[in-house]
Amino acid sequence: MMREVTQNENQLQPFSGREVVGQNAAIDHLKQAIAQGKHWYIALLEAIGLWNTAEETHNGRYYRYLIAGEAFDWLLLAERICQEVKDLIPEEELVELLFFGKTPIELDKEEFCRLIGDAKYLAHLNYFYGVTVEEALLLAAEEETRKEQRVRAFNENDHLSEAAYQRIYGATMTELLQKFRQEKGRPQRRSMGLADVKEFTYWLFKYRLKECDKARVASDTQKALKELQRQWNLKAHRRSAVGKPI
Repeated sequence: MMREVTQNENQLQPFSGREVVGQNAAIDHLKQAIAQGKHWYIALLEAIGLWNTAEETHNGRYYRYLIAGEAFDWLLLAERICQEVKDLIPEEELVELLFFGKTPIELDKEEFCRLIGDAKYLAHLNYFYGVTVEEALLLAAEEETRKEQRVRAFNENDHLSEAAYQRIYGATMTELLQKFRQEKGRPQRRSMGLADVKEFTYWLFKYRLKECDKARVASDTQKALKELQRQWNLKAHRRSAVGKPI
């Protein structure tokens, strides 16, 4: 696990074998690599490997790439970097990557890891299981709850989320959010930004690992992976349907 970022530390480990550089140098590398004929996706991953800032505000938008000091949201960083080189990247391929997670070329995990660096790759896995998969688990639990409500012939859609949290974590979302904020020393507010929602989701993942028995954790993780695969298949179907005559 990577150390949590403090007020005096706002860095991601740079690309293996290269010196620490700032955002501008990473973006310059991307531009030069594409200009020299390298595929934009490979050049992008190299730029991500060089990037050393964990969070920033750019053009009025706040970006947090490293959640809880451990989980790396590489697609968010890809979105940020690609804003600087939109004219150099095929628009359709960029949309496919950022909105559907579909890469323009296939890379095995070893090559992906080599390009972004070992530390970022491990933090990427933390994000995948701790945020992406955990979100899928919540969706699966909500669907289970919805089906049960249909069987019992009553409708409480407003409480679907609370019931899903109770099913997975043994407590309501309201109770868990209060615990999360108390643990993090955060004020008890009614709303959260996207970065805070992701951090809460990652906290839920770690809470589940700590509070649930191993068999239940394994079962829930498999359920979440199946739900995630279902979502991916649905996205792929929608993409293939675009542009087809009705």
